[in-house]
Amino acid sequence: MSGSITASNSTTSGAQATANSNRLSADLNTFLRLLTTQLQNQDPTQPMDANQLTQQLVQFSTVEQQMNTNTTLQSLLSLQQAGQLGQAASLVGQRVTVESDRLPLQGGRAQVNLPAAGTARAARIEIRDTTGNLVRSQTVQLGTAASTWQWDGKDTRGRLRDDGSYRLTVTGQASDGGSVALNHTVTGEVTGATRVDGAVTLKMGAVNVAYDRIRDIAAAR
Repeated sequence: MSGSITASNSTTSGAQATANSNRLSADLNTFLRLLTTQLQNQDPTQPMDANQLTQQLVQFSTVEQQMNTNTTLQSLLSLQQAGQLGQAASLVGQRVTVESDRLPLQGGRAQVNLPAAGTARAARIEIRDTTGNLVRSQTVQLGTAASTWQWDGKDTRGRLRDDGSYRLTVTGQASDGGSVALNHTVTGEVTGATRVDGAVTLKMGAVNVAYDRIRDIAAAR
């Protein structure tokens, strides 16, 4: 399956850093001009407080150092995100497991991964379309080990649904019938990756998932 890797470089952070630096420079120059004028025209009998002058200079120096540090950190973060996009390129065509409340139906199949039984003895799975209509629901008994539930892409009437992104809800059911929280993941094939506004996102068909949501990567086929 073909994939895509795209990057959209956001200049917002860089522009903001440049604007802040320019503003700081302008403020510092203005301060120095005022200071020079004040020193030239000060009353010899009431000279400027040296301690106050020193504190003001130290404050400007501290702010300038912080601005330079922020610019450096922004550059390092940009390099790290570019590296993540490169790593994501190697995942195109592979199946990965991610944390997501969106279920990618690809080629008429989708996979939900369930944990072993604990407080929850069963899992109630509900799949809805983009308008919120219930497409498929099923209660799955949990075993002593983690398990998977495969969706064949058919709705409650047996009609095959189109590939796409579906909303997934998984609710644990205790032995007394009460509802409990239940962690789950989904597995799908990576079809691309993108970097927008500094964030790297994986594409699994019609589902977009943040890169840091990856929990497992299957061996290359």
